[in-house]
Amino acid sequence: MSIEIPPGLTELLQGYTVEVLRHRPSDLLSFAAEYFARLRDARDQEAAGGGRRVVSFDGEPMQTESNGEEEPDRGDEDSDSDFEPPVVNRYNRRVSVCAEAFNPDEEEEDTEQRVVHPKTDEQRCRLQEACKDILLFKNLDQEQLSQVLDAMFERKVKPQEHVIDQGDDGDNFYVIERGLYDIVVAKDNQSRCVGCYDNHGSFGELALMYNTPRAATIVATTEGALWGLDRVTFRRIILKNNAKKRKTYELFIESVPLLKSLEASERMKIVDVIGEKVYQDGERIISQGDKADCFYIVESGEVKILIKSKTMTSKEANQEVEIARCHRGQYFGELALVTNKPRAASAYAVGEVKCLVMDVQAFERLLGPCMDIMKRNITHYEEQLVAMFGSSMDLLDPGN
Repeated sequence: MSIEIPPGLTELLQGYTVEVLRHRPSDLLSFAAEYFARLRDARDQEAAGGGRRVVSFDGEPMQTESNGEEEPDRGDEDSDSDFEPPVVNRYNRRVSVCAEAFNPDEEEEDTEQRVVHPKTDEQRCRLQEACKDILLFKNLDQEQLSQVLDAMFERKVKPQEHVIDQGDDGDNFYVIERGLYDIVVAKDNQSRCVGCYDNHGSFGELALMYNTPRAATIVATTEGALWGLDRVTFRRIILKNNAKKRKTYELFIESVPLLKSLEASERMKIVDVIGEKVYQDGERIISQGDKADCFYIVESGEVKILIKSKTMTSKEANQEVEIARCHRGQYFGELALVTNKPRAASAYAVGEVKCLVMDVQAFERLLGPCMDIMKRNITHYEEQLVAMFGSSMDLLDPGN
């Protein structure tokens, strides 16, 4: 007896498997029921709308853009607390992406032919400068980074050129060298700009990491230059390295009290975007009065928090006073990100310190469910400053 596999069944099950691996649900049956119900609704909506594709992306309009500058007025649309699997018509997608077999946890021998795009010394210098602050590259060793840089290619763009389009399959990861770019998201048949990139940053990684469609459209608003990395090299080097990072940080992230309220899938997204930085004894990590760009979690060692208070006498004004210490699992640097004000204090390493670092865009995108906890801590900080200096002015008007 011969059994014929119905058309579309393979792609359907592969799509479901990708979402299971991505979200790691505790109840597979409920997850499957909701997932396939959403696919059916998407199919019906597409049929009713004359073939228009509708894409949902976990309620996160910025999910695939890691270093963009988000607009402040986004309402409740960035809520990351409710699960919402991508609503996509998977039958219209390229089967090659959905069916691409790749397990980053496997230690198979690397037999792929390496991609190399020749570059002049001037191009190499520009590329290295553009990539120096990209968090995805921070945990690569020198050989891996060299392979990535070899494989990257330059792409010049013109105003109004679409670099990537929402709903498309992911082909490349992009690092911005220069230019302005709008991040446009289509939702409920309406398109709106949810943020922008200003001469730095990167985008397109999660479509490659999770085999999902592009979650937003990136449009150049000026002439610019990008550096692209093909999906094969990205997955062979970056994704495998990220899998090792997950193994390293997964248990630690689960132990951080602030993050216990997050779902497992939300914590995994945090692991995907964090980088590690090491500081030596006495090294300054953040400076009072500086613009906030990162959030820090202490992985090992001790960090002391010092402040120059405006309420002190002129003689004491230039003296820093220690107000707190942070140890493993504790965090700092969130105050300026929550209040959108300059750093209210400085932080210094005590002995060798390892910190997990998250940039401001990922902080705003992924830690929304923790915001109430961090806001409650502001009251504690105010009480602490009143007890020490008789005033909380340094929080209300931070700076040097």
